[in-house]
Amino acid sequence: MSTVSPTPGPDPETHARRAASFGGQAAAYAAERPGYPDAAVRWALEPVAARGPLRVLDLAAGTGKLTEALMPYATTLVAVEPDLGMLSELHARLPDVRAVAGTAERIPLADGSVDAILVGQALHWFDLGRALPEMARVLSPGGVLACLWNIDDHRVPWVRGLKEVSRVGRSLKDWKAEEAFAPTPDFPASEQAEFTHAQRRTAASMAATIGTHSHVLILPEAERAALMAKILDYLHATPETASGEFDLPIVTAAIRSPLAP
Repeated sequence: MSTVSPTPGPDPETHARRAASFGGQAAAYAAERPGYPDAAVRWALEPVAARGPLRVLDLAAGTGKLTEALMPYATTLVAVEPDLGMLSELHARLPDVRAVAGTAERIPLADGSVDAILVGQALHWFDLGRALPEMARVLSPGGVLACLWNIDDHRVPWVRGLKEVSRVGRSLKDWKAEEAFAPTPDFPASEQAEFTHAQRRTAASMAATIGTHSHVLILPEAERAALMAKILDYLHATPETASGEFDLPIVTAAIRSPLAP
C-alpha cells in the first residue's frame, strides 16, 4: 500500500492499530480536526460538475468533515465509514446525510451508483489492491475519484518545529501525488493541486488536534501525557503561538483521477 509519505510506514500490526484508533476519540476528532476548503472540493468535483443531479460518495467519511463540505454540491450524498464510533458522531453532526457502515474494500452501494468518490485523509489506510477496483465498480461512466489530505505547512518555521516536537512524520515536503497510488487500468491518470487555508487555534486546541493523530492515540497513557506536555511547552514558549489565538497554516493536497472509459 502506498501513502502520501515516502518514508517507511509502520509494521502491519501497528498500522492496523493506528487505523482502528480513531473511534474512541470521535468527538475530539470532530471538534479539533480542520475542515476542507471549498476551492479544493470544487476542484475535486470539476470533472463531473456539469452533470445534472450529482451523486457523491464520501468514502471513509470519519465524523463528516469532508461530508459537510460536499453538501452544497451533491444532489445525493452518501457517507460510508467503517468505524462505528466515528459513524455515530457523523450521524449526530449531520443527521440529514445518509451514512452507512462499510469499507473501501467492500462498499455497500450498487454498481455505477455515484458520479464522484471523495476520500479525505484516509486513502493511505486502504488496501488499494482491493479498494481501487471496488471504487471503480460503484462509479458511473465518466466518474471521478478524488483524494484530499490536510497537511500542516512545514515551510513556516514554527510549524516545522512543532512537527519535530510532536513526532508527526508527514510533511508537505513529502507530498507527491504520484505516490498516492500507482496507475491502474481503472484509474490510468491523475492530476494534482494544492490549496492553502488556515485553522484558528490556541495552544490548548492545537495540542488537542495533535492528540487525535493515530501515532499519539496508540501511545501508552504515561507516554502520551508526556508528549502532550512537551507539545504545550513548545507552544507556550513560541512567540507565534504563546498568546491567545493564532492561525495554523494548512495546505490541502489533492489528487483526482477520472474513471477510464
